[in-house]
Amino acid sequence: MTEPRPARPDPSTEVVTICQDLIQIDTSNYGDADGPGERKAAELVAGLLDDVGIESQLFESEPGRTTVVARWGEHDGNRHRDPLLIHGHLDVVPARAADWQVHPFSGDIVDGYLWGRGAIDMKDFDAMVLSVVRARARAKADPSRPVVLAFTADEEAGGRKGAHWIVDHHPDLIRDCTEAVGEVGGFSVTVNDRRIYLIETAEKGIAWLKLTAKGNAGHGSMRHLDNSITALSEALARIGAHEWPVHVRPAMAELLQVVAEVVGETYDEADPTPLIQHFGSAARIMDAVIRNTTNPTMLQAGYKANVVPSEASATLDGRIIPGLEKEFYATLDELLGDRVTRETIHTDVSVETTFDGAVVDAIRASITAEDPGALVAPYLMFGGTDGKAWSRLGIRNFGFSPLRLPADLDFSALFHGVDERVPVDALEFGTRVFDRFLDQA
Repeated sequence: MTEPRPARPDPSTEVVTICQDLIQIDTSNYGDADGPGERKAAELVAGLLDDVGIESQLFESEPGRTTVVARWGEHDGNRHRDPLLIHGHLDVVPARAADWQVHPFSGDIVDGYLWGRGAIDMKDFDAMVLSVVRARARAKADPSRPVVLAFTADEEAGGRKGAHWIVDHHPDLIRDCTEAVGEVGGFSVTVNDRRIYLIETAEKGIAWLKLTAKGNAGHGSMRHLDNSITALSEALARIGAHEWPVHVRPAMAELLQVVAEVVGETYDEADPTPLIQHFGSAARIMDAVIRNTTNPTMLQAGYKANVVPSEASATLDGRIIPGLEKEFYATLDELLGDRVTRETIHTDVSVETTFDGAVVDAIRASITAEDPGALVAPYLMFGGTDGKAWSRLGIRNFGFSPLRLPADLDFSALFHGVDERVPVDALEFGTRVFDRFLDQA
């Protein structure tokens, strides 16, 4: 039986409008000094909180790079409990309007979907949180424990100007939080007609590296056995062809065991690929989190057709399974060979926690109350979130931005992709789930 939601105003009333308003503010993060920053979106968030009597603070690591932090819901009945950190980022990756069917900063609703950059990464969750908090504040329905709200800058470039900056300069704002909930978890995948909601309990580490090969410059008409482009290309080909071995972490083992039961097959830790295929379009996510990955993403060399350059470089996006850092770098150096060197652009740690405790119980109960018969399981996330910053203070992080998705939606392709969009009814569903969660967490 579905447990009735406490009698108070529908928390999903504002979620679509708030999400549209956030999407219409361009907060593109180019990873450098360019871009509009998050200030306008941060001011919108602060205004929405202030409107219901929640005081917030705005922090700028640099002009325009703005993070909002607020405390809410503490009272005599829950003051003895450690606060819960609820976080979302305000920046988005860039988008070229010419590539999209609907303008990426319009926030238009077409065919039951809300379109725009940030619709799933992650202004949708920002809007869900704000909609729930505002409804509860008006109804004087405090959460089960005190809450710290953080809407951060710069997550899409590693969080150095956002979450990591807060940890470095204002750790007392969040130091007493013991758990955090944020993005890239809580969405459904459909396997054998059963919805499974994936809760992130772990993230791969990040290694963004610059690879460089050097040689002697010279005329393009002559032989050059020390050609820097050739040396770099050979190394990149080795990296591209390398089959990283399978390593199944506990979160993925638990998820794959759930899938095995759903489809009536056996889970084989040595070869989970057959089970992964049951995820359909989401299989690309699952295949990426049972092994390390290395993808060249940028190339730079030369300045004229008939000149062999003295240097060629590439950028590599490496993602590392928790606990495999030494193996990753040792293997990579072997693949690079003697002619190519590496230097760090940005690294961040892997994070991992167990799928247990009061927060997990509340996640499971809130999802199944709104979607009876659904299954809930942990997973290892393919990318990175601000959870990496919070982990530096010992905070356990869970990806839980709930969305009930159509079985045929290629959700994974929408992250940083063209035509990013979210079903309107999924937004409303997630808001109701999150409202229940705050009663129990």
